[in-house]
Amino acid sequence: MKRPGNRLSSARPLLGTALALVTLLASALPAAASAPSPSASVAAGSPRPVVTVAQGGLRGQSRDGAQEFLGVPYAAPPVGDARLRAPQPPRWNGVREAVQQAPACLQFSPFGLADPRAVSEDCLYLDVYRPRTARPGARLPVVLWMHGGAYSQGTGTQFGGRTMADLTQSVVVSINYRLGQLGYLALPELGGDNARRSGSFGLMDQIAALQWTRQNIAAFGGNPGSVTISGQSAGSGSVCALLAAPSAAGLFHRAVLQSGPCTLLRTPDSASAEVQARSFAAHAGCAVPGEVAACLRAASGAALVEAARTLPTPGPASGDGLLPLPPAQAIGSGSWNKVPVLIGSTRSEARFFVALTQPHLTAEQYTAQVLADYGAAGPEVLARYPVAAHGSPYLALSAVMTDSTFACHTAWTAQLFASQVPTYVYEFDDPQSPTLAGAQVPGLDESNAHSAELAYLHDFTMGERPLTPVQAALGTRMKRYWAAFARFGAPVVPGQTAWPPAGAAAGAVLTLNPSATRTTSSFGEDHQCAFWRTQPPRPL
Repeated sequence: MKRPGNRLSSARPLLGTALALVTLLASALPAAASAPSPSASVAAGSPRPVVTVAQGGLRGQSRDGAQEFLGVPYAAPPVGDARLRAPQPPRWNGVREAVQQAPACLQFSPFGLADPRAVSEDCLYLDVYRPRTARPGARLPVVLWMHGGAYSQGTGTQFGGRTMADLTQSVVVSINYRLGQLGYLALPELGGDNARRSGSFGLMDQIAALQWTRQNIAAFGGNPGSVTISGQSAGSGSVCALLAAPSAAGLFHRAVLQSGPCTLLRTPDSASAEVQARSFAAHAGCAVPGEVAACLRAASGAALVEAARTLPTPGPASGDGLLPLPPAQAIGSGSWNKVPVLIGSTRSEARFFVALTQPHLTAEQYTAQVLADYGAAGPEVLARYPVAAHGSPYLALSAVMTDSTFACHTAWTAQLFASQVPTYVYEFDDPQSPTLAGAQVPGLDESNAHSAELAYLHDFTMGERPLTPVQAALGTRMKRYWAAFARFGAPVVPGQTAWPPAGAAAGAVLTLNPSATRTTSSFGEDHQCAFWRTQPPRPL
């Protein structure tokens, strides 16, 4: 049997129709950067909380039973000559107002459904949420969240942490980081400006946010010795990169990966990433030797976004001083920042992508596409995923893509982890879960699709409808599991279904369902992972 670490992708060419949208890997559709939750209420008349951090004071506010400090700089603005350079420490004088969320970073793949109204290159800020009773020295567990969006779109401001903080007595941090080619551009003339000789500035931003958190989170009542990094989709890919980055060692103590397994989300090597970066620079009008860096720093943001229109960023590159090895390879070899891991996916991840690209697929088109894409294995794929068993070509193709990518790669990545550290695996399965606002195609079942779990874990307003009381109760249980993992390194919650570690075979999976959360050992069988393991790796 092949080691899962060698299966960097079993995806086949049919992913070009929808997992080309994994170039979106949309965590969710970005919300307005400064828009508060419609149901959120600021406590009137009460003294506003003030904390003192290394850079100065921060005056936040109380809202919905928690306290929040919004738009906190964790690095200096990466603008002007600081564009395309490693992040530098932030500075401010006196007490800074921290009641307004910062703009989203410049969006390189705006989704078009609910893009941020406020965007800026001056975007390296984070939001901190803590329980109303938290005080310095409380040593509460810390969860640092990284949004998804294919490293090219999204914002941390849409993921509020008030409910999680108040419910679980934890401190929640949600960050922005540079996106697109402003965040990931592997040109030696740019990397030569930093000690790691890397152009993965977005990954550097994430490390800078962790360093700021370690230095300052005790002032909010957090424990700098109990930090959990967490992310979904490309945010999970960022978790993979941090696990493999030597310079991130010691900055975190647990890791949560949602819908972004490390064996699926590959990093390009530095040589191929440089080829892509030079093509981007040429599209931006910056191809003159010796002038590329200066030209890119002088170009307008709009010109850079336009140049990236047909050249999406591949995310962080491996093979430099920041990320010496691809994350899956580093984890498989044991050369990584070993911490307990919680990892999982949604039951029907690919419904999101197929709904956006092929919502009205016919049976004939489905058959022709599978036969063309899978060659000699095509008839077996069709036999294993017949339209009649799934109800429609849309659902059949979604099942093929879910199983061959997110589901089985989650299992294979979990196996890599479970042989080395305590590992806990979940599958989110709510057959009535709402989809994202603006993404619902009339008549299609988009439940359990990519991003479905986000509304259950965050103060998240991008669902197409609010959660029902039963779904909200599931969300409460999920928050408690996640927070217990952050606190203890194991999701042990009295009164809730026991969540056993996966074991070396990663066989135990907790199914998160509104009516019947339970442990199952049939995840691999349900998603036909033994079959998909036999298919040769193919690039996404």
